Amino acid sequence: MHAQSRKPTTNQQQLHPRLADTVRRHLQHRPRKPVAEHTAVALELLLGELARRPRPLVLDSFCGSGHSTAALARRHPDHLVVGVDKSAARLGRHPPGPEDNYLLLRAECETLWQLLATRGIGIDHHYLLYPNPWPKAAHLQRRVHGSAGFYWLVQLAASPAAQRTSPGRIELRSNWQTYVEEFGVAMHLAGHPGCVARIAPDPPLSLFERKYCDSGHELWAFTCGVN
Repeated sequence: MHAQSRKPTTNQQQLHPRLADTVRRHLQHRPRKPVAEHTAVALELLLGELARRPRPLVLDSFCGSGHSTAALARRHPDHLVVGVDKSAARLGRHPPGPEDNYLLLRAECETLWQLLATRGIGIDHHYLLYPNPWPKAAHLQRRVHGSAGFYWLVQLAASPAAQRTSPGRIELRSNWQTYVEEFGVAMHLAGHPGCVARIAPDPPLSLFERKYCDSGHELWAFTCGVN
């Protein structure tokens, strides 16, 4: 039997009233976060792998134990798939698989986005699979689209076309519809509208997704291609 999973408990039942103002403010300012040592090390590992075997990139941000990264490596066999998470404990639970086209890095996702974007390193696909939804209304600025790091997410996807083999595609998934709709609004405000839709993943990409499917949750995704 699979453990039942709860849906987000929230005091916010619709789009946050300060969403647009918050997103516009962040998009107007180029944030610069100090680079932690482990994130700098992660960047050097990534650059070294690209120098050894140049390939287009797929990014799996907030990858947890990296199960989704291995699944994405099978989906994108001609890419280097990079799973990023700040928790060494979560990454340490990754069961190694036969795929040789993925890399797991311990790093702060938002800072790594900044480092890649400022170096003009483009991403073909960027997956954000079930990031922490921070469901309380007071926590808007901790959500991906409500944080200052959203600026770098957009810049990374919009890297020069010469750095990519296809438009920078972004896909975010969550079991909280409001979160996905907010992300869609934020991307629209950034000039990159996409599609919000209910999904029935088969097979699930991550352990979270499998758990949510088994618990009967409605699952939602935002997708867009950034030209």
